[in-house]
Amino acid sequence: MQLQQRIYAFVKLGDFLSQFSNEVIQKKDNIEHNELFFEGFKHQLKLAQEHNGWFTIENIQFALKGWVDALTHDNLTKWLTPYNMVTNTPKQVAIIMAGNIPLVGFHDFLSVLITGHKVLVKQSSNDKHLLPYLTKYLEFVEPDFKGKITFTEAKIEKFDAVIATGSNNTARYFEYYFKGKPSIIRNNRNSVAVLTGKETEADLKNLAEDIFRYYGLGCRNVSKLFLPKNYNFDAFFNGMYHWHPIIDKAKYANNYDYNKAVYLMSEFDMLENGFLMIKEDQSYASPIATVFYEYYEDANQLKERLKTDNDQIQCIVSNGFIEKEIAFGATQKPQLWDYADSIDSIEFLLTIS
Repeated sequence: MQLQQRIYAFVKLGDFLSQFSNEVIQKKDNIEHNELFFEGFKHQLKLAQEHNGWFTIENIQFALKGWVDALTHDNLTKWLTPYNMVTNTPKQVAIIMAGNIPLVGFHDFLSVLITGHKVLVKQSSNDKHLLPYLTKYLEFVEPDFKGKITFTEAKIEKFDAVIATGSNNTARYFEYYFKGKPSIIRNNRNSVAVLTGKETEADLKNLAEDIFRYYGLGCRNVSKLFLPKNYNFDAFFNGMYHWHPIIDKAKYANNYDYNKAVYLMSEFDMLENGFLMIKEDQSYASPIATVFYEYYEDANQLKERLKTDNDQIQCIVSNGFIEKEIAFGATQKPQLWDYADSIDSIEFLLTIS
């Protein structure tokens, strides 16, 4: 199968997903194999929501919209042009996927197949409905993918390389278990925002998207703020306010109530507005419904701190503060070339041939 065949197949998949990525699901006339797959995928969306309470239709559709935007011929070509896309001998690449947000492992899945390899997928039990169905669609639009995609719930065996994502504890296990194979092992990371106090109202409203999207469960969600001394929290909370309906979601509300009770019983100092708590804490990983913060006095010292802690940080949100920063509101809209943990998975996959 040639590279252009693979690209064209994923472009068609993006076209198919475009029917489901808006608030109103709407069937289109010009989508290949739509009569066979449209109603079935609607059912998979329903199953995904029923199986995992964090996977609301809003968050699933947001994830799908991201892939619709990414899976265009122009984007795929721009992504792959810098590489020498020659796969001499296709290998079997195992992917162990996380399940914290919808289709979180899709970039790895796409990367393996677009480089000409075969993929062996072990999904998280939290996100097991969407990808297998989309795989069937992919095999219909490009029959040469048949036999190159396998899903398993058993122990992973007979593979040549692995991409695995998990917690810090499971990452240590992965590193030991897969030490004889070419691998990318990812562990817990969190995202931070550096504020100066000069942010506009629009900046802070956009920051709310970085905090609350997917209920804060993604590694690209901002869980920690760095603030100048004497920061005005009123501006921050005003920027957050339009997300207040999130407290109406039972799973989020339960976490909010529980964590608030823990803080109060422990007599921790914290500020809250009825749906979000902020607490001064040196950790990067904050509980659901909580954002940690630290004050800084010297911008250069903070830059050095962020460089030192690079292996704990996925994204840095700021405006003119640091190289490779991400704009407010953009953490959950990565491009194809925005690699998790800054590890180039395409380069890795092209070197295992």
